[in-house]
Amino acid sequence: MTSETTRHAGVLGSPIRHSLSPTLHVAGYEAAGLADWDYTPHEVDEGGLAPFVAGLDVMWRGLSLTMPLKVAAFDVADEVSELARRAGAINTLVRTDAGWIADNTDVYGLRAALREAGVTAPARTLVLGSGATARSAALALHELDAEQVGIAARDEAKAAALADAVPGVITGGTGPLRSWTSTGPQVVVSTVPGGAANEAVAATVDGADLEGVVLLDVVYADWPTPLARAARERGATVVSGLEMLVHQAARQFELFTGEPAPVVAMQAAGRAALGHTPDA
Repeated sequence: MTSETTRHAGVLGSPIRHSLSPTLHVAGYEAAGLADWDYTPHEVDEGGLAPFVAGLDVMWRGLSLTMPLKVAAFDVADEVSELARRAGAINTLVRTDAGWIADNTDVYGLRAALREAGVTAPARTLVLGSGATARSAALALHELDAEQVGIAARDEAKAAALADAVPGVITGGTGPLRSWTSTGPQVVVSTVPGGAANEAVAATVDGADLEGVVLLDVVYADWPTPLARAARERGATVVSGLEMLVHQAARQFELFTGEPAPVVAMQAAGRAALGHTPDA
């Protein structure tokens, strides 16, 4: 129940009705005993972001941003973290005495999910795709001290542009998506969306030996995805995008509230909402 002392946070985007963020954050507040916090979804497009943020009172402490707002947020932030600038995307706004501080917790979420899967200082890693999430994935692998980070994408020109945008990170070169399994990666992060695109990548796994490979598919809806199923059948250890989502939300929780995030409770809530089990 909202009162004059309630602190507010929320997730903005369009469309927003299927966002899992409220489930994760509210579970975190309940587990941490933060009865004076709430977290709500708001349908906001790029043109609506600036007026929405300008209309918030001081009881609003944090905002999670999803598509299509991760670039538009650069125009409303009073300060931007170095990581968000390198990622080229903002998914978090935190109110401070200095105004709205922008950050990117997607990189943290990817890194934490891979660490949880036992990934440390891998030799050869690969990002599938060349969009904004691919840039965050490359940075996460770099922060895990990967010796090589490569990109495999359908649009090789976009992959090359991404590599140029993060100097010193893409040390494993770029290549075509159709032959990614032949490069011998130890860790793979797929940023390819669900649906037909995911099915197309799954088809490239046919006949490959992925024994010992860890593959994180950032998609978490309708799990397991076609790619996740195909990779597991070929011997890969597969990590759901839900784990990334939980860890990036946990980092937001800490930035908003200043309290340690109850990750286990948030993870359990997310898995229950989607019907996931750790090894599904």
